[in-house]
Amino acid sequence: MKLPSRLIAAVLLGTAQLAAQQPDPMIAVRTPVVALTHARVIDGLGRAPLENQTVLVRDGKIAALGADGSVVIPDTAQIRDLTGKTVMPGLVMVHEHLFYSSISKGPFHMNEMEFSFPRLYLAAGVTSARTTGSLEPYTDLQLKTTVDAGATPGPKLHLTAPYVDGPETNIPQLHGVKDAADAVRLVNYWADAGFTSVKVYVNLPRDIMAATIAAAHQRGMQVTGHIGRVSYREAAELGIDNLEHGFMAMSDLIPGRKEGDLSNAVNNYRSLEALDPAASAINDLIQLLVRKHVALTSTLAIFETFTPGRRVCSQAELDTLAPPLRESYLTRWSAINIQNNPTTKAAFAKNMQLEVKFFRAGGLLVTGTDPTGYGGCMAGYGNWRAIELLVEAGLTPVEAIQVATSNGAKLLGIAGETGSVEAGKAADLIVVNGDPAANISDLRKAEIVFKDGVGYDSKKLFDAVKGLVGIQ
Repeated sequence: MKLPSRLIAAVLLGTAQLAAQQPDPMIAVRTPVVALTHARVIDGLGRAPLENQTVLVRDGKIAALGADGSVVIPDTAQIRDLTGKTVMPGLVMVHEHLFYSSISKGPFHMNEMEFSFPRLYLAAGVTSARTTGSLEPYTDLQLKTTVDAGATPGPKLHLTAPYVDGPETNIPQLHGVKDAADAVRLVNYWADAGFTSVKVYVNLPRDIMAATIAAAHQRGMQVTGHIGRVSYREAAELGIDNLEHGFMAMSDLIPGRKEGDLSNAVNNYRSLEALDPAASAINDLIQLLVRKHVALTSTLAIFETFTPGRRVCSQAELDTLAPPLRESYLTRWSAINIQNNPTTKAAFAKNMQLEVKFFRAGGLLVTGTDPTGYGGCMAGYGNWRAIELLVEAGLTPVEAIQVATSNGAKLLGIAGETGSVEAGKAADLIVVNGDPAANISDLRKAEIVFKDGVGYDSKKLFDAVKGLVGIQ
């Protein structure tokens, strides 16, 4: 028997309303006023932690912060004793994606992870994320709408439009622009749709990149880039705001490079392998980037997956992957380690040195995960790994946290709203059962992640996506 359409609609509406009335099992704290007492506070600004602090959250904002006993706690407040625990800012990560590597054979292909990735990001403490290149822009827009409405757990999303690449692009899901006018049309179309940044890609020629940057800036959009055909110096002179992947994508120092040469990652790595980090050429480039206020995004977690001798995913990470993707990841990881390419290892190590050098020179170093590759770097777990690797590179834990919080907020223009633990800012906070200032891997002991004062249970979010990464 066929049911009338109006009856079907009524049943669906009633089901949705009933679901909306049920308490969200992912939420651990939802009350107008919360006092986090006896906490260690890492403020995200690069300063030493403060012990025995009280953070008062009211109506989604940090209402007060001070030593225990100095903050007036209302009678209506829910009090949570955080003795031995740390409160730090929610992460502001700026090379994130809502897609992930497909396991299918044939052309390079990515699948949208609109269910698993928002939950993984939030579970790890990412409360603000820039998507840094879209493959399913309408899915990204719809996901942002549902997250902003509170219907889907996830970070505050800052959406980057589809990649602007040249006609030689080798990714079928990208539109390779044929000329400057084509690029300008793309920029304006996605600006009208609500995207706030643009990403230029590896084989975009210099003249089209110049037009893209000018058009984006005219619309108030930032421009970042994973580039190669255009050098870092050339992009900085064109007015780019941000460069992705530290110095791993830098083509500036390839011997014999001619302006306009197509991107070649192998040559990039070989130039890094041969580079003296104290050479005047790299010093001059870093000073130019600092002078031009070009931010640099560290994405060490993804490059680690291509580097022999590095870690294999933890069991928790493997459990998150869909079984076929888990198998293909482990097979590829084994092959990389058997091959044991010395150039890849040397380039990764040199890049780590140069990222720290850029930071020490006063450059705005930010970080992100770039959960792509062949399946070994994913949302959430990859965010933690990106920060751990900054410490391995030479930053202190507090500096690495600064890079992943307030520095990211500065780049996105939201430092007045989030990115640090300060009165008046959004209550975007992570409660960690440990001390990341002493041991950065204590980040992995996140218990509650507050976004605008609503506290999510980290473990439950992670558990909700086991076996799904690579599928949805």
